[in-house]
Amino acid sequence: MPPSLPYFLPAGNCTTKPSSKHRSRPISTCAPARPHRHVPPRRPRHHPLPRRRQLERHADRGGPPQQDNARVLELHALHQPDHLQHFVTWCYRPTHPIGQRGSIGIAFAVLYTIGLGLTVVVLNKHGKLHLPVEKRFYPIGRRWQWYWALVACATAIVSLFTSIDVDRYFLPELPIILTSFFWYMMQMGAMALVWEAARHWGSWMERQYIDPDPFRLAQDDRRAILELWVPIFYYFWWWLNFFLIIPRNWGQIERQRYPEQIILDAIPAATDGRFKAASFCLVVCWLITFFYLRHSIKHYCPRNEGLFNKAVGLIRFIPWRFYILLFIAAAIPSYQALVAWEFAWSPLNVDGLHAAIFIGGYVPTLLLVYIQIVYGFITPNEDLELKRQRRIRGAGLDAELGIAPKPSWWRGVRRAAEGGGPTERMQDRIARNVREVQGSKPKPTAARNADALATTSEAPPPSATDAVEMGSLPSRPLPQQTADLLGPISPGDFGTARAIANRYDGLGERTRSERVMQHATTLLFSNSTQDASAAARRREELMIDGPPPYAETLPPYVERNSRPNALDREMSANSTTGSINSPPQQIRSMLDV
Repeated sequence: MPPSLPYFLPAGNCTTKPSSKHRSRPISTCAPARPHRHVPPRRPRHHPLPRRRQLERHADRGGPPQQDNARVLELHALHQPDHLQHFVTWCYRPTHPIGQRGSIGIAFAVLYTIGLGLTVVVLNKHGKLHLPVEKRFYPIGRRWQWYWALVACATAIVSLFTSIDVDRYFLPELPIILTSFFWYMMQMGAMALVWEAARHWGSWMERQYIDPDPFRLAQDDRRAILELWVPIFYYFWWWLNFFLIIPRNWGQIERQRYPEQIILDAIPAATDGRFKAASFCLVVCWLITFFYLRHSIKHYCPRNEGLFNKAVGLIRFIPWRFYILLFIAAAIPSYQALVAWEFAWSPLNVDGLHAAIFIGGYVPTLLLVYIQIVYGFITPNEDLELKRQRRIRGAGLDAELGIAPKPSWWRGVRRAAEGGGPTERMQDRIARNVREVQGSKPKPTAARNADALATTSEAPPPSATDAVEMGSLPSRPLPQQTADLLGPISPGDFGTARAIANRYDGLGERTRSERVMQHATTLLFSNSTQDASAAARRREELMIDGPPPYAETLPPYVERNSRPNALDREMSANSTTGSINSPPQQIRSMLDV
């Protein structure tokens, strides 16, 4: 027998450890046989069943290897430079080259990796905020569909890369469990991706519907309650699918080492009632997704009357991408139910049909991810789209009111007219707005420079007549005002008095009577003119600005650093000497009053 071919020997010179689970561990290399001494093989105690692959490998050698108490170990002869042969005894290791399942898995893993990177780009595009966050629509709601796409891609990549060792292992072990475990996780992520896409589309329709009028829809009606409980009901069935599949004894799936073990252990474990019930849970999730689409169209799209018109409206208002998503998503629970009854097409089968495994198991999720990526690239960010719709509505309202938009050069002309130039800084604009609030009109640049020079120069000392805080009010003598209003009237001129009295026909009766009485008194009594002149002079004296006549009798104002007592505070409250002697206060705004 050539030393390069694998052959089977009972545990003679090799040290082995018996195991109740028929699992081998690394065994030290066997020592070469001595030529001068022949050691006959000893009969082992245990007699396990032969392995399926061992039987197939040694069918051309005249039958199966010797069945005895020891484990049947594959021994590969390794030629060394010292012409000695070292035998490695280990069955659960990847000794075979990459098979067809591993090659197809690598190609699909590359596609899923590209989809993972593109999903991150689309998430960055649609996850950004360009408007303030509203309590009714949280930013996390629009990102969930992309999060689930990332989960589906990540689990698919792990499942596909671990499927490489399914064909390379001499005896099935951990790789078939890992690829099956992450394949089911990928299926759950794909269904959650479709659900979140449908749920967010309804939320986006609601946001556009209430944006013109936030009070158009109530937040406590039947519609809002349904939108609260439907996601909870969906994820109840989604988690039920998770708990029916994931928490189990996966060790039975790897027991596919010979036909009798496959029939007794692997097939019953891969087609039990829990796998069948889990596929039914995904069917319920698909139906809930379709129901939520119909609910969104009913409340946020134009309504149709009649059963036929409602059906036509449902078909009309469903977006094109949801026709594809729902059709592809229906293949996920269908294939999961198929493999729960037919083990030959299942990804849990080591020698399963590769076309069924990859077309039914990995292609639907890959299509869902790439359809979402295409949709994310061709549609704008929702905040930017909402701002565009608001601009369109504003332009329509302006057109209804007859408001024409200003040209682009209008802002520069207006800024120049207000005193600012095209290079005006934000600080200059703020200063100009402050001056407008204080009451002064904006001035050109030359006027502002002149004002700055005037304010830096020393202010003139106050005069004796300007000793009070407020400036003097412009006034004229009362007789002059009366003459301007009534005109010159001489004693005995009744015609002029009658003509002047007729000027006040539009006044009240009481005012008219007083004016007529005043004119009559002027005509009848000549000394009334002197009385009026004396009264006018008295009013003029009272209106003259200046200190009162008793200012010389008060003590001079003394600056005090310490806090005055109660008597001093009372005297200061009743005295105006400090206000008279102090320079006038310049009021800049209403806050200084």
